[in-house]
Amino acid sequence: MTKISLKEAFQSFLTYIESEKQYSDYTVLNYQEDLKEFQKFLTQESITELEEIEFSTIRNYLVYLYQKKYAKKTISRYISTLRSCFKYLTAEGIISLNPTILVSNPKLDKTLPHYLNEQEIEMLLDAEKESTPLGIRNETMMEFLYSTGVRVSELVSVTMDDLHLGERKLTVLGKGNKERVVLYGGRLEELLNLYLKEARPLLLKGKQSDYLFLNKDGRKLTTGGVRDILRREVKKSGLKQKVTPHMLRHTYATHLLNGGADLKSVQELLGHENLSTTQIYTHVSNERLRAVYLKAHPRSKER
Repeated sequence: MTKISLKEAFQSFLTYIESEKQYSDYTVLNYQEDLKEFQKFLTQESITELEEIEFSTIRNYLVYLYQKKYAKKTISRYISTLRSCFKYLTAEGIISLNPTILVSNPKLDKTLPHYLNEQEIEMLLDAEKESTPLGIRNETMMEFLYSTGVRVSELVSVTMDDLHLGERKLTVLGKGNKERVVLYGGRLEELLNLYLKEARPLLLKGKQSDYLFLNKDGRKLTTGGVRDILRREVKKSGLKQKVTPHMLRHTYATHLLNGGADLKSVQELLGHENLSTTQIYTHVSNERLRAVYLKAHPRSKER
C-alpha cells in the first residue's frame, strides 16, 4: 500500500470524479469545497496523516458540524462527500479500512420542492425581451429550461448534434453519463429556430463551436453564467422571489403531473434513476388535488 498525503488523496478522488465519472465542473467544485471543510476540522484536531482518520474522527466531525449550526441538509451533503471519497480510497487500496462505513447521515426533514405556478412562469417567460442576439439567446434559454426540465449542467453541455429539430426532441447526457431523450413543444421550437437563424451565428463571430448556447464571446456558457442571466430575467419580470435553474426543473415536473402525466413518464423525462426521487412531486400535486376536492365535492365543507 503506497503512502500518500491527505492532500494527494483528496486530489486523487477529485480527479477521479472529474475524469472517470465525468461529473460537471459545478459538482466537482462542490465536492472540493466539502473536502476543504473536513480539512479545516482535521487541522483543528491536529490530524495530518490519512491513517489517523478513524470512525471516531468522522463521529467527532459530525459533532463539529452540528456545533457550527449547519442545516441537516448541509451536514448530510458533507458526510455523503466523505463517504464517496473514502469508498474510492478503499477501492483503490490507498487505505485499508473505510472510516465512514458505520456513519449515518442525519435524518432530513421532508421539504417540498419550490416551484412557480402557471401565472408566475408566464410572467418570467413572457416578460418583454430584447431583440438583440443576447436577448434572443436569453429568451430561448429560459424557455428551454422550463420546456425540457434539464439540469443547468445539462443545458450548457447541449451540442448541435443533440438537437433533433424536426422531431422536437433532444438527446441529453445526464448524471452518471446516462443518455435520455427529452421532448419539447411548439413555443421552444419557434424560439430555437429564431436563435439558430438570427442570434447564434452573430454570437459565434466567425468561430467554431459545437455547443448550442454561447456567451458573448462565442464560447460555451458556464452554469454560473446561466444563473446570472436567470437572475436578471427574474428581476425584469417583476417576480419578487428567488428563482434558480433547478426551480424551473421542479416547475416542469410539477406542471406535468398537474396536467395528468404519469409518474413513470416524468421519471424518465427527468432522468431520475429511482422512482422514489420523482415521488416527492406527488406531494406538491396532492396539494392541488386537495384544493380541487374542497372546492368541488358537496360533502367537503365543514358543517
